Amino acid sequence: MLLVLNVLLTWWLSWAQEQDTSCTNPPTVENANILHKRDRYPHGDTVRYECINSLQLFGDVEVTCLNGTWTEPPQCKESTGKCGPPPPIDNGDITTFPQLVYPPGSSVEYQCQSLYELRGNKKVTCTNGQWSKPPKCLDACVISEAEMEAHKIQLRWAYDRKYYSRTEDTVVFACKDGYRKISPEHAFRVTCREGKMEYPTCG
Repeated sequence: MLLVLNVLLTWWLSWAQEQDTSCTNPPTVENANILHKRDRYPHGDTVRYECINSLQLFGDVEVTCLNGTWTEPPQCKESTGKCGPPPPIDNGDITTFPQLVYPPGSSVEYQCQSLYELRGNKKVTCTNGQWSKPPKCLDACVISEAEMEAHKIQLRWAYDRKYYSRTEDTVVFACKDGYRKISPEHAFRVTCREGKMEYPTCG
């Protein structure tokens, strides 16, 4: 009977260890202190770091215990060459959560809002304390029914009901029934230029 109990106890201890999602020994970060260090941390608990020797902390200030594993720790480095938040752009934003400080060599990517066209390199890099040139989000053209009525024109194709056009897209117009072209032929193929387009005229 005692042997059976020992076997069951050994099995239970092994099973309990497998089910344990707590963490021990937070990651060591060079030139940093761990605040309020403990022997064991339950799942979901966090540990905060603090740099020493006037070094700058890069990354998340805390790590989290997730199913027995710690998330990526920060780094403590010299602040020379660091960058602040990436430059804002109209009608767009970076794809990651912004940080207050970025170490040299860091890069982030931008994306535009719906219907806007990204022009330039979507990735910017921190070099010598400066970000490289960010891209632009070019405005779409809104094809105005009021403008078409005023110019006595319509979209050339009957099935075409696209009233938004991206930059560099071409829109083809035609005269409304009963009207003739006043503008030259080539003017009826209009290219959207950063939110602007020139409407041809019929009369």
